[in-house]
Amino acid sequence: MSAEPDELLMGFARALRHAGLAVTQDRSQTFLRACAQFGHEDRAGAYWAGRATLCSGPDDLDRYDRVFEGWFSGTEVRATRRDPAPRRVAQADLGGADGMEGSEDGDTVTHARASRQEVLRRRDVAELDARERAELNRLFATLRPRSPVRSSARRTASHRGEIDARRTLRDHLRRAGEPGPVRYRRRGVRPRRVVLLVDVSGSMAPYADSLLRLAHRVVRSAPRRTEVFTIGTRLTRVTHGMQQRDPEAALRAAGEAVPDWSGGTRLGDVLGSFLRRWGHRGPARGAVVVVFSDGWERGDCEVLGREMARLARLAHRVVWANPHRGHAGYEPLQGGIAAALPHVDHFVAGHSLESFADVLDLVAEA
Repeated sequence: MSAEPDELLMGFARALRHAGLAVTQDRSQTFLRACAQFGHEDRAGAYWAGRATLCSGPDDLDRYDRVFEGWFSGTEVRATRRDPAPRRVAQADLGGADGMEGSEDGDTVTHARASRQEVLRRRDVAELDARERAELNRLFATLRPRSPVRSSARRTASHRGEIDARRTLRDHLRRAGEPGPVRYRRRGVRPRRVVLLVDVSGSMAPYADSLLRLAHRVVRSAPRRTEVFTIGTRLTRVTHGMQQRDPEAALRAAGEAVPDWSGGTRLGDVLGSFLRRWGHRGPARGAVVVVFSDGWERGDCEVLGREMARLARLAHRVVWANPHRGHAGYEPLQGGIAAALPHVDHFVAGHSLESFADVLDLVAEA
């Protein structure tokens, strides 16, 4: 397929998600494992592996075929329910522009190559120049955060579940005792709180702007259920500024509120301050907490480990997004990250727009 087949396959899964299919991170990983069984050079195997793992039902098949045909350059997939077998899939090219070509039977075949935007989504934001960064900032509008949910004590009407005796009896009484259908109910759901802790220390300076833009997207999607704090040498709540509609205005408000931009890092002490003020009776309790940090700790790493253990007991899930996690050969050997990892539910990359989208999917599924 390409020099990096896993990236190509993951890009295909994301294209399906943008096309409206319910492609979760778990389904994407299952798709990769299924393709590994066929071999990365087996295009027909990739087609059938995707249909089996990435489609939720028959309604998804037409869109799946169109995206598959568009994503892999030179595709001649003519899959229908009566004739589903793909005829040919040619090699994908990540570098060129889209083109059109007529096939032997007169049909038009779309030759799709990964666009500049798709390449930019995978780039490390610390490596972008000013023009690329401005283009990336516009792409943040394509992110679609979804709120995680939790079970509610309140029951709601349902087609299945436990029998709703009161509702069933009321229906019988309305019919003067005539028998009727049995009514059911189930537990309802409520949105779960999300807390974002964004490291703005000197080592995270190349990522701080993008991370706050990501936080702005999350806050705008659920302003009453999201809290944002910056961490470095101090803890600063910037939720109010992030609620502004314009991202540039939101970042200016955060810049005016945060006193320790590009300073040192005392994660343990700052996390302790967060838990004392916003912990047991605050938004962190039962929330999905996401820490965006490289784990560089200039304070006592034992303090960080102890505070992370408190956070893990308090929160529903703890996600740690490290920009270096997305680099080949990275190992979490620094004292701070090594102390924190035993108390983290998910340790993921946080260096590109693509990785930010994966973090949002992980939060939504927590």
